[in-house]
Amino acid sequence: MTTTDPLAPFQWLNVAESEGGGRLGVIFSVAFFRGLDPAEVVRRFSRGEDSGQESDFAELDDRVYEFVEETDGGDGGGHVGVLQTGEWCVAIEPFGWLVTLHEVLPRLSRGCEVVAVTRHDYAAEHGFEYAIDGTIVTGYRPRHPYERYGSDPDRLNGHMRELGMGLDRPEDEAAWDAAWEDNYDTAVPRGFALAAKITGVPFTEDMLARPMLVGPIVDPFGDVEGA
Repeated sequence: MTTTDPLAPFQWLNVAESEGGGRLGVIFSVAFFRGLDPAEVVRRFSRGEDSGQESDFAELDDRVYEFVEETDGGDGGGHVGVLQTGEWCVAIEPFGWLVTLHEVLPRLSRGCEVVAVTRHDYAAEHGFEYAIDGTIVTGYRPRHPYERYGSDPDRLNGHMRELGMGLDRPEDEAAWDAAWEDNYDTAVPRGFALAAKITGVPFTEDMLARPMLVGPIVDPFGDVEGA
């Protein structure tokens, strides 16, 4: 009997840098927003300064490249591309990690629902966050699914177990080594498979060929009232 690997559709997001890194490279974030339209998602990232311009992934990639060259990469990619799919908007942040930061996500998720995944090979830390109306409900570092946090850290446990994640904290050195071995190469595809279970939206490579609204990320850490 053949079985379907639930991680297979997301391996394009897990290509090693030594093998080219894939279309999005080894640093990027993708967030799924429910309750906002694409223009409003762009406004969230730009703090109301921009509603986005109709464009495509190539233009987004070019803007990110220029921003990274100007800033030496320490401030992320500086731009986001947003497209609609069903009830959800997909926000793509090449060379960025802001949407999974605890200082930023509560503001971005105000009045809506957000599922966000970050791959960041250079920091050796990936991120997964699920937030509703300004509150982080469940989050975890994808290589450490047994260290969950948030207002309801166990809400996603059923989905996580279906994806083969070990949710119990390792009790000895051998268990720690086994957990690390299990999670090291599967963390990113498991994170995107979990996002798909929550949203019903698998993030597929052909989405990068779709039209999107592209806009800047403005003052992400500023303490400003409203979105």
